[in-house]
Parts: sequence; C-alpha cells; structure tokens
Amino acid sequence: QVRLVESGGGLVQAGGSLRLSCAASERTFSTYAMGWFRQAPGKERKFVAAINWSGESTTYVDSVKGRFTISRDNAKSTVWLQMNSLKPEDTAIYYCAASQVLVTDIPAYAYWGQGTQVTVSS
Repeated sequence: QVRLVESGGGLVQAGGSLRLSCAASERTFSTYAMGWFRQAPGKERKFVAAINWSGESTTYVDSVKGRFTISRDNAKSTVWLQMNSLKPEDTAIYYCAASQVLVTDIPAYAYWGQGTQVTVSS
C-alpha cells in the first residue's frame, strides 16, 4: 500500500506563500499521476491540481491558476504544491493523492495522505 505524507501547511497572511510537500513510500511512485485536493470546514473535498507521471502535464482548478504550481521529483518520490498570493478562501486541509492516470475526479485516486492544514488570515 502506498503511504503518502503531507507537510508544509501552516498559518499565513493573505498574499503570502506556502509550499506543501507530499512524500511517498512507494518505489513505483514514478508510475502514478499525483493530485492535490482540499477540504474546507463543512465543505466537500475538491480538486486543486494534478500532475502526470513524468511531470510533463499539469492541470489546475480555475480558482488557483496563476497562483499555484504543482511539481514533482520522481527520484525523491515527492510532489510539491507551491501556493502564492494566498487568499482566505484557500483555507482548507490539503491532501495529496495518487492515481493511475491524470484526472481530476476523486474516485480515481486510490491512495491518500492524512492532510495538512493551511490557514490564510485576512
């Protein structure tokens, strides 16, 4: 079973930046597409960003385009989410997840981390 561990969350002011990391225990990490999702209190979990196995293709939800960047280093079995120009509405628990293919749908992601809290103050 793939184990995913997120880190890098915290409290920042609006306009600030955070860089989230997701470390995978699985040696076949490079075969998976990876995604970031977020869940605000009382809300459903939503797609944020995803990257294919090679890092050549990425996709983002419209609300974070131009502000967030997803990247990966397969040699380090790690995926990152660089978040700039943060807004209070970005406040949520952020989860990384692994999928067989590059998609945005939650059911396609078989492995999930436990999440890291991101809080953006106004």
